[in-house]
Amino acid sequence: MIAGTHSGCGKTTVTCGILKALKNRGLDIASFKCGPDYIDPMFHSEIIGTASRNIDFFLCGEKAARYLFARNSSRTEVSVVEGVMGFYDGMGGSSSENSSWDVSAKLGIPVVLVVNCKGASASVAAMVKGFLDFKENRIRAVILNHVSAPMYPIYKEMLERQLGICVAGYMPYEPAAAIEDRHLGLVTAKEIDSLKHKIDRLAEIAEATIDLDRLLEIAQDAKPLDYEEIETPRVAAVNIAVARDKAFCFYYQDSLELLESMGAKLTYFSPMEDRALPGAIDGMILGGGYPELYQDALSQNLGMIQSIRDAESAGMPIFAECGGFMYLGKSIGGHPMTGIVDLCFEMTSKLQNFGYVELTAKGHTGLLARGETALAHEFHYSRNDAASGCLTAKKTSGKTWEAGHCSAPVFALYPHIHFWGNRIMAGRFIEQCKEYQMGKRRQG
Repeated sequence: MIAGTHSGCGKTTVTCGILKALKNRGLDIASFKCGPDYIDPMFHSEIIGTASRNIDFFLCGEKAARYLFARNSSRTEVSVVEGVMGFYDGMGGSSSENSSWDVSAKLGIPVVLVVNCKGASASVAAMVKGFLDFKENRIRAVILNHVSAPMYPIYKEMLERQLGICVAGYMPYEPAAAIEDRHLGLVTAKEIDSLKHKIDRLAEIAEATIDLDRLLEIAQDAKPLDYEEIETPRVAAVNIAVARDKAFCFYYQDSLELLESMGAKLTYFSPMEDRALPGAIDGMILGGGYPELYQDALSQNLGMIQSIRDAESAGMPIFAECGGFMYLGKSIGGHPMTGIVDLCFEMTSKLQNFGYVELTAKGHTGLLARGETALAHEFHYSRNDAASGCLTAKKTSGKTWEAGHCSAPVFALYPHIHFWGNRIMAGRFIEQCKEYQMGKRRQG
């Protein structure tokens, strides 16, 4: 695991450099991200050429998370797990539950801690000592970020002499390899025209300044992983259209594959560029992303808007999260959208709701019966003019609010749901798609 002292310390940059450098060595790699983040796995996937996965005990439950981690890493030579936030930062602000530390401890993953040394010298030793002593942990080495070549030997000697911790290398500041930020974190991998150059440069640096052989030795310290096989029932053979382009790109790969294992054939389309939905489909998924950045293209694609309206009018099941929820509304920032959901959305300068939530259905929603719950994660800067919702969202702090729009055949909400933690919902969505499919056949 490549973990960090805090958000913004450079663990994604270091992780990307290491992934590419190991890939250049010809190793077969699996990559993972702790927590619910969508964007970092996109960068991992671009580098290793296969889908990166999330490890999230809250969204999936520990049993499913262990199984998915074992399944997705079983045929590779080394797995690299990027941590989330600071190493000990978990749910509720003061808890380490569901933190990188928690994942490392429960899954037996050795840790390399990324430490940003900018603006500090001897204080770096005090900070590292705090991380080593705070809880029992599996930290085996540190990598120093924002350190120059002349200063690195000084830091390395100080830390190894005073703390006995292995210093496995450093990353100097490299403007040519910097990856920009935006309100949901890093910009997405598909938006960076020079991404290949940036990642290649990071790999060159990592090969020269990080002891990759030592990291591979540390990886051998991973504990044997105990897990239980989880069988997924085949529900029905249906065709589901999944929106996937620059505006809609937030998906958990394991969730999509769960739908496939239950019988769904997934067909991808672009609400920005395609003029109509794919043919012969029985349901639709509109994931999260950045529709506010592409609102002109979305609003002007009248053919797609009408195609989605027609599908909804015909009773096609639609599952939409966050950005997909916004696209189903009347408008985003005044730009007309599909109008299926009678809400207007606007962007704000601050987070509206953030964190893990438990959702409770206030009535029958199609995917959840009255009183049933689902686990989710919410993170968005937009807001709408809704006076109420079909779900009650509750944070671990006890704060509650109303969320979601549930009216057959639409289930739309801000929070993101991982189907592996809510497998009943996945099965019910496929069942709805099957009912729609049979209805079409009867009419035909």
